[in-house]
Amino acid sequence: MFKRSILSVLLATIWISISEFFRNEILLKSYWTTHYQNLGLVFPAEPVNGAVWGLWSLFLAIFIFLLSRRFSFRETIFLAWFSGFVLMWIVIGNLNVLPSGLLLYAVPLSLLEVFLAAFIIDRISKPEVQS
Repeated sequence: MFKRSILSVLLATIWISISEFFRNEILLKSYWTTHYQNLGLVFPAEPVNGAVWGLWSLFLAIFIFLLSRRFSFRETIFLAWFSGFVLMWIVIGNLNVLPSGLLLYAVPLSLLEVFLAAFIIDRISKPEVQS
């Protein structure tokens, strides 16, 4: 059971990292860079920033795993999405570094990200039913 739990968290972390990279570096990079340029800033794209996002992905996967032990699948998705994304958007919006046009894409893609991470964790970490 322990190995399955670790595997589920690692696979969910990989999925979250890929999803974040695709959304922010491929699909929406121009939104970020233009917004930051308009603020007179440079969009942070150093390797250390990628490493921090990798750590964030791991923490989100662990959080989803922990939620899944206490809540239903739907509740886990909502709580993880709200805690991981909505609260982050409020903070970076307050700092004026969130390009609001991104939310049109980020909301459904982040919901999909959390849904699939919770699905991975649910399917892999649950013990097999033996008959």
